[in-house]
Amino acid sequence: MHMADALLSPVTAGTMYACSAVAAGYSVHKIRLENDEKKIPVMGVMGAFVFASQMINFSIPGTGSSGHLCGSMMLSAVLGPEAGFITMIGVLLVQCLLFADGGLLALGANIWNMAFYGCFIGGMVIWKYATRNGMSRGKIAAASIFGCILTLQLGAFSVTLETLASGITELPFLVFLAAMQPIHLAIGLVEGLITAAVLIFLYETRPEILWNYNEKDERKNRFSYKGIIAVLAVSAVVIGGLLSGFASSAPDGLEWSVKQVAGTTEPEAEGGIYALADGIQSVTSLLPDYNWRESGFAGGTAFSGIIGGAAVVALCVAVCFVLRYLRRRFGDKNNNGKA
Repeated sequence: MHMADALLSPVTAGTMYACSAVAAGYSVHKIRLENDEKKIPVMGVMGAFVFASQMINFSIPGTGSSGHLCGSMMLSAVLGPEAGFITMIGVLLVQCLLFADGGLLALGANIWNMAFYGCFIGGMVIWKYATRNGMSRGKIAAASIFGCILTLQLGAFSVTLETLASGITELPFLVFLAAMQPIHLAIGLVEGLITAAVLIFLYETRPEILWNYNEKDERKNRFSYKGIIAVLAVSAVVIGGLLSGFASSAPDGLEWSVKQVAGTTEPEAEGGIYALADGIQSVTSLLPDYNWRESGFAGGTAFSGIIGGAAVVALCVAVCFVLRYLRRRFGDKNNNGKA
């Protein structure tokens, strides 16, 4: 559901940047108040895992479309909504700058559509409510499926509202809405099943890694903490470096919907700010569309999966260390002031 710049007016894009920035500021504030050193490697490997999983487009039978995991619901179920949101921003930022997946002008909207609902509605509301009295495989499956379907529907609806606010006449609101919602209903169902499978695996092997886990569940950890980190890291490498080569080449739900309505998957936009955004991406995107730039060499997709996952890990870990530094420095000043 990565929006291209041409689907947004500069005013709407700026508004969505502001909305996402507020949510990010709130998340950073909440994370700074935590003191959980173990969350740093989990953010990194879960970010890499979601990045790699997003590279696996699965076909939607009978439509000519495909979908991929969004991952924000999964991240919030493991990390909590705030840390999940910041991790998802890292994923989307790497995709945008390094691979030109989603427009730079549209990055704020993509963060809102793909991260905000999954983390703060799917995680803070649905996951937290479903697990408030303890976890079970049934509760995890129900929360994952319902959460992914609902939050993906909200994200798809937001896309149509953003194009309406942008005055994109090629995409009449009701017609575009009628294309977007059903296809993302199917994608949300598949994502919910995948999310449920991953979270149930974590519940069965290392339940305390899940956010809102209650020790009264009295489940035994079958994997060590380092062991489950290693499993997630290896899975990210295998998915991004190997399985990504078998992904469907059909347009994703958003591209398919745009083509159904406008007749093309790549609408064009003119103006200085669009040219500026495109120019920046042309410099930063070393592997546009997850492949070598103007090269006939094979293996670009696999390399993209590995290097992209590593970039997400590095970015998430760097953010965590910066926040830890700020917490220690300013926390100590506040404590000294109170004393």
